[in-house]
Amino acid sequence: MRLHRLSVSAFGPFGGTQEIDFDALSEAGLFLLHGPTGAGKTSVLDAVCYALYGSVPGARQSQSAALRSDHAPADTRTSVTLELTVAGRRLEITRQPARVRPKKRGTGTTVDKAQTWLRGRDAASGDWQDLSRSHQEIGEEIGQLLGMSKEQFCQVVLLPQGEFARFLRADAEARGRLLGRLFDTRRFAAVEEKLAELRRAGQARVQSGDDRLLAVAHRIEQAAGPAAELPLPDTAPGEPGLSDDVLGFAAVARAGARERRALARSRVTEAERAQAAARRTLDAELATHRLQQRAADARTRAAALAADDRAYAELRARMERGRRAGTVAPALRLRADAERELLERSTAEDHARAALPAELTGADAVTLASAARGTLEELGSLESARRAEQRLAALTAERAELDREERADEEALRDVTEWLEHSDATHHTLRAAVETARDAVARAEHLAADLAAAQDRLAAATRRDELAGRAERGEQAALGARESALAAHEHWLGLKEQRLLGIAAELAGSLEPGKACAVCGSTAHPDPATKVAGHVDRATEEAALAAHRDADARRQEAERELSAVQASLAAATEAAGDDTTAELAAGVEQLRREHAGVRERAAGLHSAQEALAHAGDEHTRRLTEREQTRTRIASRQAGADRLDRERAELSAELADARGEADSVASRAGQLERRAELLTAAADAVRAAADAAQRLKDADARLADAAYRAGFDTPRDAADAALDDATHRELQHRIDRRQQEEAAIRAVLAEDETLAAEARPPADPATARSRADTADRILRDTVSADDAAARRCTELDRLSARAHTEARQLGPLRAEYDRVARLASLAAGTSSENERRMRLESYVLAARLEQVAAAATARLQRMSAGRYTLVHSDDRAGRGRSGLGLHVVDAWTGRERDTATLSGGETFFASLALALGLADVVTDETGGVRLDTLFIDEGFGSLDDQTLDEVLDVLDSLRERDRSVGIVSHVPDLRRRVHTQLEVVKERDGSSLRHRTATS
Repeated sequence: MRLHRLSVSAFGPFGGTQEIDFDALSEAGLFLLHGPTGAGKTSVLDAVCYALYGSVPGARQSQSAALRSDHAPADTRTSVTLELTVAGRRLEITRQPARVRPKKRGTGTTVDKAQTWLRGRDAASGDWQDLSRSHQEIGEEIGQLLGMSKEQFCQVVLLPQGEFARFLRADAEARGRLLGRLFDTRRFAAVEEKLAELRRAGQARVQSGDDRLLAVAHRIEQAAGPAAELPLPDTAPGEPGLSDDVLGFAAVARAGARERRALARSRVTEAERAQAAARRTLDAELATHRLQQRAADARTRAAALAADDRAYAELRARMERGRRAGTVAPALRLRADAERELLERSTAEDHARAALPAELTGADAVTLASAARGTLEELGSLESARRAEQRLAALTAERAELDREERADEEALRDVTEWLEHSDATHHTLRAAVETARDAVARAEHLAADLAAAQDRLAAATRRDELAGRAERGEQAALGARESALAAHEHWLGLKEQRLLGIAAELAGSLEPGKACAVCGSTAHPDPATKVAGHVDRATEEAALAAHRDADARRQEAERELSAVQASLAAATEAAGDDTTAELAAGVEQLRREHAGVRERAAGLHSAQEALAHAGDEHTRRLTEREQTRTRIASRQAGADRLDRERAELSAELADARGEADSVASRAGQLERRAELLTAAADAVRAAADAAQRLKDADARLADAAYRAGFDTPRDAADAALDDATHRELQHRIDRRQQEEAAIRAVLAEDETLAAEARPPADPATARSRADTADRILRDTVSADDAAARRCTELDRLSARAHTEARQLGPLRAEYDRVARLASLAAGTSSENERRMRLESYVLAARLEQVAAAATARLQRMSAGRYTLVHSDDRAGRGRSGLGLHVVDAWTGRERDTATLSGGETFFASLALALGLADVVTDETGGVRLDTLFIDEGFGSLDDQTLDEVLDVLDSLRERDRSVGIVSHVPDLRRRVHTQLEVVKERDGSSLRHRTATS
């Protein structure tokens, strides 16, 4: 990587535009960047870093408020442009941070967004071509070309000497943090953390397994019962012998339970024998008692039956009479049916004769039938007259309909004629309404577009007013955050300075008698410094530093929020224009009222068009209707004349046919009713005669059936008859008596019953009491045996579970032991790790060893071969080893701590270390060639001879066309380094000047 040109505007202390020609500075290989304190030497390096990475080293971190020069005019944009060659490509990077500026029109402020340009130079044509304007794309492109992060770039290219002086004197932890940032050993720290996490997880699994195994032991103790008197294993969870102790405990519990089960089983056998004998005795007594009771019951029932013999005989006699009466029942039912039918037919005959004329009320059936036939013949002769009468009625109705239609047509003809006279005026009015509505529609569309635009501007103005207030509050908040951050920074620097002044007392607090002083190496401490009132310790300083960082973070957050609000305010202002919100609101309201009025008028267009079309259709329909009405009126008169002639002919014909009746239909109705009455009366007379004959036949058959059944009269047979329910009830009583007699005879014929009746009375109560006692003893012994069996089963199950838990716990414990050993080894806490070196420290130690070797090559030349930097794995006090750094003094042959170097020695040792670290980091990141380096400060502590040796070493860096820039304000360097870039400090901002030592 080689720098060619740097241009800055309104950046840091530079109020105007300043340019640096690195090609001219690099011609001599070594150049000096100098100027008074605060002039802006470091700002030149910040500009290079900002151009490449979009942020600057240190706490400012690319905040626009920190980057912009306070000396720059308001209309000058902060900008940094860097031209460089990297990986064989000539590139130009331009970055402009976001800024807050006054509006060009009106009051208030607006925000310009941050911008970035990347251009590439065509090697063939020499023209610049735009490559990208995306912050993200440019950041990725530069990162891939350089192959290093911003932190690595600041260590490798900008070489901060003060930090490496602290690196020389730092402890292992501080060195580890710096090296970890540069070499990115986070993956090794992640391995340590992963192993520690696996160890914790394995320990938790083993602990859980031990807990489950002990829980099974407690369950075994509960299952064994208090009679076992087994003590639980006293092995604690986590001890290796826990599994064997629990398994042994389970085996002892199982053996004891089986012994108790065998004893319980023998007791059950004895109780079963006793219970069987008692049950046999009880069964014999119960059988004898049952048979004796059965015989007594049978004799009691036999005596009861003997007392009821007379009633039983009467019951059987009644059943016999009922059986004989059952043979007469069909004749009785036939006679009752005939008598009921005769009564019905006689009543019907009386009703029919009552409706006949007086001369026919006593006529027989033949006479009534003959009269009905004559009436029907007369009715047939009136059929043609009835049809003529119906035709006359239809003609009369048709003539009335013609008259009604004639009146309706005349009225319709007057209406249509009157409507057609006024249709022209109506049509003209409707056409005018359609034209007016069309004009309103066009006006409404125009107003709708104006209203939408006005509403958008009003919304933007409302947003603008809201954001203006937020921007003002944000500016106040950002100003307060800046002041708080500045106060916290000054407070921290003050505490840091107080601590440095009292650092001797803090170091004296760690002195121990007989141990060497870390500063002077003496083992005697005659007068150690003491802490004075108000002493600032490390914790106080770190708390102030944390407060400073928190305040700076709040400042950054306030500035970010302010930038976002200002950007939104600029967009809203551009959309709203210069009009006030009240003016825009009034304009919107006026447009809304106009639009509403026009829309109301335009809404009638469709109805007006429909009304016009309807009026045209109605005019055509009315003309057609007038012509059709006139035609119907003319044709209707001929039909009326024809109907009148036919009505006169039919009226003359019907006058003879209806006689004295009002009409032919009335005369025919009279004849129909007379024929129906005569026919019904004849049928009723014949039916009554038939019913009387059937009653006489039924009486004869009933008398014969009663005689045959043994009854004197039919009435006696009717009285002896039984209905179905009575018959079933009597038969049931007879059957029940017969069954009872059979049952008694069967019981009294049994041999066992007779034998039991001859024996003494049985005593089942005593036998039952003895059997119940035997049952209770058996239940108790069986319950004890079941409990012993369940205890054995449960202990077998729990023992199997204990074996399973022990088998599962074995691999978990082995895995945990293996992982714990690896984790302890990687964390440096294992006894096998003699130097207590962590895995990350081990990797960093290898990198530090490389850095020490690369730094020694330059340190020996700077110190005329006296000093050599070596890496040490020795432990420092109680800390861990791996990151020790010592210096070997060739004059004394002794190895000592780097903290014992003097100020000048510390400078060139840290310079050599910085150069060596730059070489190693360059190799680590892919070997990117670094043709431009900067070294910042530290040369004031060197004497003339050492300064010459250091400059010779730096001069050697120019090999293979490499240039080195020294950043320093040491006057002697101005005489020794001829090519110079001077930073001039002025009231209106700093400026840059190229000069030589003689100019």
